[in-house]
Amino acid sequence: MGKILVTGGLGYIGSHTVVVLQEAGYEVVIVDDLSNSDISFLERITEITGRKPEFYQLDLKDYDKVLILFKEKRIDGVIHFAAHKAVGESVVKPLMYYRNNMLGLINLLEVMEVCGVDHMIFSSSCTVYGQAEKMPIDEQTPLKQPESPYGKTKQMGEEIIADYVKATQKNAIALRYFNPVGAHPTGLLGEVPNGIPNNLLPYITQVAAGIREKLNVFGADYETRDGTAIRDYIDVNDLADAHVKALNRLIHKQNKKFLEFFNLGTGIGSTVLEMIHAFEKANGLKIPYEIINRREGDIQEAYANFTLAKKELEWEPTLSLEQSLQNSWEFQKKI
Repeated sequence: MGKILVTGGLGYIGSHTVVVLQEAGYEVVIVDDLSNSDISFLERITEITGRKPEFYQLDLKDYDKVLILFKEKRIDGVIHFAAHKAVGESVVKPLMYYRNNMLGLINLLEVMEVCGVDHMIFSSSCTVYGQAEKMPIDEQTPLKQPESPYGKTKQMGEEIIADYVKATQKNAIALRYFNPVGAHPTGLLGEVPNGIPNNLLPYITQVAAGIREKLNVFGADYETRDGTAIRDYIDVNDLADAHVKALNRLIHKQNKKFLEFFNLGTGIGSTVLEMIHAFEKANGLKIPYEIINRREGDIQEAYANFTLAKKELEWEPTLSLEQSLQNSWEFQKKI
């Protein structure tokens, strides 16, 4: 099996993907600047898999250090997670998002070309669709100007990769995932937000743990069944599995284009209030919440059609929302 570089490999989705990569027999090299991740995850990955991945604390904006690493490690493929990722923060700090997310990607692609690395899996997002007019969202849904600078960096990232593979005939897959939730079944890995959570489920678990007094629900005046925003919540373990399947597709030369796109979701949209009540039911807890104003950059509704991923990657979600909510609570209790 090959040696795979995972950028952002100690982050939420990255750490779960490292576990699945190691279980599939790949040798993993993690690069992470630890700005939005936890070094303890390195030992937790080792505890789960019995193998400690190589780790380098490195900023992808530092081209020279990235180049040295590639030359020393003889990388066979890259899974690129490393990015700032908070929609709300990106609205307030757009230049920080553009500098970090775009420069890191460009440096990575330049070094891949210099070192002859042919395969990249890009962590993209359903934000590239903006507020789609029709549901569910498939890969033919027209892309719109995203509502946030974060979303724009994902859309620009896809465009940069498209131009790069056209010019170099390298191979890449962009995985557009919807809303990741859940935690590793061992309770050792999960989402650890810095400060106030930007995502719904960590906010819910922190309220359940007594860390926060109540959950703020951003807007109840959307045109949805209960007025709150609808999202497609996909388990992080299923997402990790999709990344490995996508990597295998490139390595075994099964891709049909230099750049392919796949939506990753469950096909089921849940409102914020439905998520709160589902968490309460799954874990036997009560979550106090308050309706406040909408958050800038948020869209009304998004859920996936994952038919293409099912056909081409032979992937589909396996974990129920109830399991995701239970695993998240188990992880929160161990923090």
